Amino acid sequence: MNSQILPLHRDLDLIGPAREASMPIGGLLVEAGRITADEAERIHDYQKKVGLPFGEAGISMGLLTDEDVRQALARQFGHASLSPDAGLGKDLVAAYEPDSPAVEHLRSLRAQLMLRWFENDSNPAALAIVSPGSGEGRSYITANLAVLFSQMGKRTLVIDADLRKPRQHRIFGVPGKIGLSALLAGRAGAEVMCEIPQLPGLTVLPAGVLPPNPQELLSRPGFQRLVQSLRGMYEVILVDTPPAASWADASTVAARAGAALMVTCRDRSSMPRVIKLSEDLREFGVSVVGAVLNGAGAV
Repeated sequence: MNSQILPLHRDLDLIGPAREASMPIGGLLVEAGRITADEAERIHDYQKKVGLPFGEAGISMGLLTDEDVRQALARQFGHASLSPDAGLGKDLVAAYEPDSPAVEHLRSLRAQLMLRWFENDSNPAALAIVSPGSGEGRSYITANLAVLFSQMGKRTLVIDADLRKPRQHRIFGVPGKIGLSALLAGRAGAEVMCEIPQLPGLTVLPAGVLPPNPQELLSRPGFQRLVQSLRGMYEVILVDTPPAASWADASTVAARAGAALMVTCRDRSSMPRVIKLSEDLREFGVSVVGAVLNGAGAV
């Protein structure tokens, strides 16, 4: 079997978020199927007559709801905010609960990562999200940081390199049957990249079928070549990993990515394991750009 990675080159849509920002709220609502073009015209005529903003005019006419207007405004301003029926995992608090204290902490983490890593290099590398044990919040932190980076207008990619127990396909509601494993085995190409329409600018590369040889697949030169090629397509690449204390995959992935963010969990993480992982990563030449203390219960 030829294990060469199939080409990923494709044209990038760099104007999606800018297009939505320039569209009037009525156009966004028609595009989303909330109202028809005729109803938008009726609201526009009523808006001019009574001097109300478009959204308020539509609500007063009974053609729009507060939620309709909130979603349209969120799209105009590039602010990820999902309705409860969006079909994505509830772990995405950055989209479902953007004003919560937890998300404010994540925004602070995003700002630090921008300064320490993604804006501190002429060719920004990927960032592996690592932790020693299971249930410490790697997938949660990866997914929510991805939402927040895409909200900044950054072309953002999530790679699920946990080929043991992947979760990103469930969090983002994408098919999980084909993904990174097939790409590394030379059995798939760019079609495995899943753009998330509810979150403009965000793409997910799911883990795919669980292979019998995860460590070998990730250790091959193909994985590093893949990461290098994707750096030219995305401004932020976040890589989810399996627990480092159980598998050597995490250190391998972090070495290919170039840097790691250490995740620990209150009342769960073992400090000796955290220290050992940090030392192991540095021996691999990995830059540990920071550590985050996650609340108990995230996975």
